[in-house]
Amino acid sequence: MQENEQFMRQALVLAAGRAGFTSPNPTVGAVLVKNGRILSQAAHHRAGAAHAEAAALQLAGSAARGGTLFVTLEPCNHHGRTPPCTEAIIAAGVTAVYYAVADPNPAAGGGHGRLEAAGIKVERGLCEAEATVLNRFFFYAVETKRPYIIAKFAASLDGKIATRTGDSQWITSPQSRQRGHELRQIVDGILIGAETAVADNPRLTTRLNRDDIHHPIRVVLDSRGRVPLNAHLFQPTMPAQTIVATTAAMPVTHRAALEARGVLVWEFEGDGRVPLSPLLDRLGRHGLMSVLVEGGGEVHASFFAQKEVQEVWAFIAPLIIGGADAPDPVGGQGVAALADAFRLQNLTVELVGTDVLLCGVV
Repeated sequence: MQENEQFMRQALVLAAGRAGFTSPNPTVGAVLVKNGRILSQAAHHRAGAAHAEAAALQLAGSAARGGTLFVTLEPCNHHGRTPPCTEAIIAAGVTAVYYAVADPNPAAGGGHGRLEAAGIKVERGLCEAEATVLNRFFFYAVETKRPYIIAKFAASLDGKIATRTGDSQWITSPQSRQRGHELRQIVDGILIGAETAVADNPRLTTRLNRDDIHHPIRVVLDSRGRVPLNAHLFQPTMPAQTIVATTAAMPVTHRAALEARGVLVWEFEGDGRVPLSPLLDRLGRHGLMSVLVEGGGEVHASFFAQKEVQEVWAFIAPLIIGGADAPDPVGGQGVAALADAFRLQNLTVELVGTDVLLCGVV
């Protein structure tokens, strides 16, 4: 069992290495073993490419016969962009399959039963908790048809995200900012409000020292067209796509200028603000399984008030800013009673540079 767990953990490492690249598919790793040694291993690289199981079997060739396959997700049993992995496993002569967690997609499920019907030993549950966390975006999107939302902010010890004059660069350490880019690498989208876009003029790109960089789709909430056309986010040379969610209050000329730059402009009916529920529905239909919300405080407040946050990443720096007018990471009116406060579970606490990173599920 310990050796089996070792092989499954290797499959999880392979899958994690492709996080951010496979959407709207899950991220999956597979390790093929025979006589106690690894014959081949592979990960699903991107949607439309070979699934991890099929890739590992192809690498092994005829040597796969009699082998054992360790895979992080139940092998699919349907024709999509690629043939069913169950058929590839059966044809290869694999005698046993261990998978970590069941596939929640009803269109792709049934792999376990199909393999058992072919006389293959099948076991589920090895490293299930780790595999579930790894594909939490996929599982949530399959269930809700909406992206999984992570609220991320950097704050001082007294809970400020900037000084009263708006100075915010940089509250946290370089190591924390690096971790923030690692988080951008694995999500499909990154969202900010117009106020943050105007104040910081961010690029919202991923900046990491690696060859394969994934840049999330940028989403800007701008109900009235406040963000200037010369903002970094709207430049045609920017990698990935920019979406502006707006209302009828945006001037027609501003919208036309954005679209001329290649920006997608989505108009929603609202009372002066972009309504979150229709926006999340549309982001889900657009193929986004996860969105990182980086603020500002009023945007975070809206997501919390409507109970649309699934996870929080809070970088806390050891400095005191002070000031009643200095902005907070979550604005709005907040809850009236502590019993109604949003509490985090499955909490992890990590020292990152000089800062503390707290992560948890809402």
